[in-house]
Amino acid sequence: MAAALVDLVLPGDCAGCGAPVQPWCPQCRAQLGPPTRPPLSGGPVVLAVGRYTGPLRSALLRYKERGRRNIAGPLGVLLTAAVDEAVGPSPVWLVPAPSRPAAARARGGDHVARLCRAVAARRPGVRVARPLRLGSGARDSVGLDAEQRAANLAGRVRVRPAALPGSGTVLLVDDVVTTGATLRTCYDALATVDVGVGAAVVLCDATSPLITGGAQSYPRR
Repeated sequence: MAAALVDLVLPGDCAGCGAPVQPWCPQCRAQLGPPTRPPLSGGPVVLAVGRYTGPLRSALLRYKERGRRNIAGPLGVLLTAAVDEAVGPSPVWLVPAPSRPAAARARGGDHVARLCRAVAARRPGVRVARPLRLGSGARDSVGLDAEQRAANLAGRVRVRPAALPGSGTVLLVDDVVTTGATLRTCYDALATVDVGVGAAVVLCDATSPLITGGAQSYPRR
């Protein structure tokens, strides 16, 4: 735990490219952002730190898929700016979108919840609540189109009443918005227990499909 905390506070290199400059080298810093507001029909307003490209994409992949948990710090700083823009009545509750249990175990814990804790550590009025859980049967979303992603999540996002946020502003948090299926499903699940979501904040906006070899490719969860 002590080593993980040191990694969180003192990243050793550029989060985007690995150059020996922390937390971002000048070249990567210049390519971060600008923020976007991807439209999400049937869901909350979405604020994104930037597009799913360049050093922001590289940093997220290093953090999420390559075990670089120390990059939660630099990414948390970026996400804090989006949270500040979406802030409403205090306290502010961050609700992370749930990951598949198997994916969370492989990553050494829930990577979105870790980002939420990084934001909360910087803002005294920000708290983290984790009422959402992803039930069994959901598969890895890599390679799924929008309709398939929605079907993959249908009926599988569950709410734990004992972990619901209190009064204040509730913000959904995720790493990437692609088709919007995850945010919509989480938004609807919270609505069933009368929890209103003020907005969703994400690191990366990937709402336009990435084209790879002639086929549509979406980021994985």
